[in-house]
Amino acid sequence: MNWHNIFELLHGEMASGFVTTSLARLLLAAVLGGIIGLERELRHRPAGLRTNMFICFGAAMFTILSTGLAGVPSDAARIAAQIIPGIGFIGAGSILHNRGLTTGLTTAATLFVVASVGMAAGGGLYVTAAFATGVVLLALFALGYAERTFNVKTLLVCYEVTGASVEQISQEVNRILERQHRMMQNVLSGSTGQHVRVQFDVSGCNREQRRLLGELKASTVLGNATSLGPVELE
Repeated sequence: MNWHNIFELLHGEMASGFVTTSLARLLLAAVLGGIIGLERELRHRPAGLRTNMFICFGAAMFTILSTGLAGVPSDAARIAAQIIPGIGFIGAGSILHNRGLTTGLTTAATLFVVASVGMAAGGGLYVTAAFATGVVLLALFALGYAERTFNVKTLLVCYEVTGASVEQISQEVNRILERQHRMMQNVLSGSTGQHVRVQFDVSGCNREQRRLLGELKASTVLGNATSLGPVELE
């Protein structure tokens, strides 16, 4: 192995400026993807910090390789063009359908946009990539807050109630839910010896969930009624 030739090869590659530019683009892609991924991580989404960072980094890497490995200028977009169907495959895997409820659409759309941010960073469009990241964060934070405030966002809330028996609890909860035309989902029960605990999920907007919790607490049949926290259906 001729170490001198290897050193000369690496020195020539570094001197060309292509490596330095590529590293800067990859670093920017990782940072922008990580910023979006951090918001997803804070909301406890399956596609969180590392997933969004890797997708953005990978899209930038493929864009750089598409240009660097192209034999002729007309081939420069061939590798990068395959990013879109690849991200579509990943996004489709994040969408779930369960009992008429669809979740993961926002996550899938975010992954799609994150890939485009990576492509912009890999192509040297730094301002475009940064601007797109800002728009995505604005939509995730501001629009998400507005949806919850104006009760247009569907939430899946887990409740826990206690009572004498599972049958009695289920009958009372279904009586309360019947007025809202809703059903219990993912019902779990357990006994402590003194009373029975039942956990169940109910979907609805923020206003409906607050009203339901108030009715559960006001019931004379049920014991303690608590909300274990909402999960946004995206």
